[in-house]
Amino acid sequence: MSNSERRILVAEDNAALASVVRFNLERAGFQVTVAYNGRLAWEAVQEDDFDLIVTDQQMPEMTGCEFCEKLRTLDAYRDKPVIMLTAKGMELELPRLKAELGIAATFLKPFSPKEIVTAVEDHLEAVSEPVSP
Repeated sequence: MSNSERRILVAEDNAALASVVRFNLERAGFQVTVAYNGRLAWEAVQEDDFDLIVTDQQMPEMTGCEFCEKLRTLDAYRDKPVIMLTAKGMELELPRLKAELGIAATFLKPFSPKEIVTAVEDHLEAVSEPVSP
């Protein structure tokens, strides 16, 4: 599947940062939807099918962790890659988040938007590779 067929949800309450992430992902060919808080992200995944989620941890109405906990209750999103962005890397138990919430990667702010694009491409490639018998 080409990037142009891949749908990415970006859940980020900082409009400027959301715009930068969206711009870079769209430039790489992805279809991008932005939700500006956790509640809107939750509503979006119930209405659309996304191939990968990029979520901020600190958002109003529902944190990234709370969003991921709810996300993993949906069959369609049980195994979808999630990339978490956070300014609170020292305060979060990142290994626990990866294990319990299935977080594929975390990026501490500030980060390079190119690194996000590379991570998205790598994780989508990993889930689309055929499983060997």
